[in-house]
Amino acid sequence: MTVTRQGADFFALLTTSYARAVGRPLVAEGQDAAWLYNDAPFAVLLHNTATDPVFVYANRTAQARFEYGWDEFVTLPSRLSAEAPNREERQRLLDAVTRDGFISDYRGMRIAKSGRRFWIEGGTVWQLIDDAGRPGGQAALFTSWTDV
Repeated sequence: MTVTRQGADFFALLTTSYARAVGRPLVAEGQDAAWLYNDAPFAVLLHNTATDPVFVYANRTAQARFEYGWDEFVTLPSRLSAEAPNREERQRLLDAVTRDGFISDYRGMRIAKSGRRFWIEGGTVWQLIDDAGRPGGQAALFTSWTDV
């Protein structure tokens, strides 16, 4: 899957998959890919379906939290968003998403590029599934965070 920061096809996949999995819209009517990338007050990240998944999207809120710019984020294995002791818990979360389609009210410890640790809170993680039923990775949204 090719992802651009403000691509309409990507935005449609992201929002349609979220609505299908969670049962409510990801963004309000009239908000578009540019709004999600530049102005959303919540973080959105997406990793691909590789054996060792790599982030392929992170909006500006996520970039600020994790302290990676776009070019760094879209080459980062997603497992590195958690420290080694927390990766097993993160993998259990992703396995549950694969099995159940999504999880909500997730809370987990994450690490920024600088080593700053923070809790992500109010998280929803869901499977990206296109209209033909093909998986496109997993996306995460979190609405709040607390530095440790």
